[in-house]
Amino acid sequence: MTSTAGGGGVAGGGDGKQIEQHEQEPMDVRIDMPWGYVVGRWYGNRQVRPILALHGWLDNLGTWNELLPLLPTHLGVLCIDLPGHGYSSKLPEGIAYHFVDYLCVILRIMEEYGWQKVSLMAHSMSAMLCFVFASLYPHRMDLLISVDIVKTRYRKPASQIDYLRTNIEGYMLEDERFANAKRQEPPSYTYAELEQVLHKGSDRSVLLENCHHILERNVTKSTKYPDKYFFSRDGRCKYYNEFHTSPPFAAELARTIRNVPYCVIKGSESHFIDEQSDEVIAILRENNPHFELHEVQGTHHVHLNNAAGVAAIINPFIMRHRPPQLETWTVDSDQGEDLPDAVKEFKLAVEDSENVKRRKRKSNL
Repeated sequence: MTSTAGGGGVAGGGDGKQIEQHEQEPMDVRIDMPWGYVVGRWYGNRQVRPILALHGWLDNLGTWNELLPLLPTHLGVLCIDLPGHGYSSKLPEGIAYHFVDYLCVILRIMEEYGWQKVSLMAHSMSAMLCFVFASLYPHRMDLLISVDIVKTRYRKPASQIDYLRTNIEGYMLEDERFANAKRQEPPSYTYAELEQVLHKGSDRSVLLENCHHILERNVTKSTKYPDKYFFSRDGRCKYYNEFHTSPPFAAELARTIRNVPYCVIKGSESHFIDEQSDEVIAILRENNPHFELHEVQGTHHVHLNNAAGVAAIINPFIMRHRPPQLETWTVDSDQGEDLPDAVKEFKLAVEDSENVKRRKRKSNL
């Protein structure tokens, strides 16, 4: 069941069903899961199926704050905090996070709202997640936007062995801290210190002035020290079990993604899309006529630091593959000449249609 807060109304209904309210104020939602719940925030139009937006590793839905106001208004965007991140439930003590858990979250959200298809927008870890999801369920996707990652990660066998050992040991330590946190408060810091921690921890990918977008849902005010905060996200997420592939396996995954509108945006200063991605990109270009790859000036968090540059790529892509529907969208009259060509054409079509109706009404008088 989905419960709502902050915006009123019911955010349910499948494709084609009317939603009780169509307010532009964001609406907070809570989607029940077997272990607890996933929380999200639904921005914009709630009369049509939204784009489902998924964040990167250790981030939360705040990662989209700068981009959302720049996206087309005819579609809403449902941003969620993945389990263990932001305000969503943490998994029970003794349970490790796994890549497959996050795949199941997408399917459970689709089931909750009755979506037969899904439009996805993802960054980093979630872009890897959506690459796998698209390969498993290409028939259930009508749009995929991936920011700064195009494939799953793979390591050489020796490196993979070291990774598994380190990951298990790190998880065990964090699980112990998770248990202790119920009895005593974790270490706390000033907000300025937390900004520095996040900035440096992201390898300076998140600009210092943008750290607050991520921190807002990742920290809690200390009960012991009035001017300090502590990280409230689940530390065990740092050691989640990744879905590793080999180059041949990643290539085979890419071959299954056919006829899925797929837009990848690379940050120019990022190394997450490099020569190891070339084979997957080549396969996607050959087999999928709707695949696009663009580069935008910025770091790995290019969507947060250079939202305008990313929106300039995303908006025409959305307009091509999920254009406005006459019955569910109106053109903002104050946008004037700044409207994209596709929107201008749609606006003219609406005006022509209204003029025809007026002429018919007059002729019947």
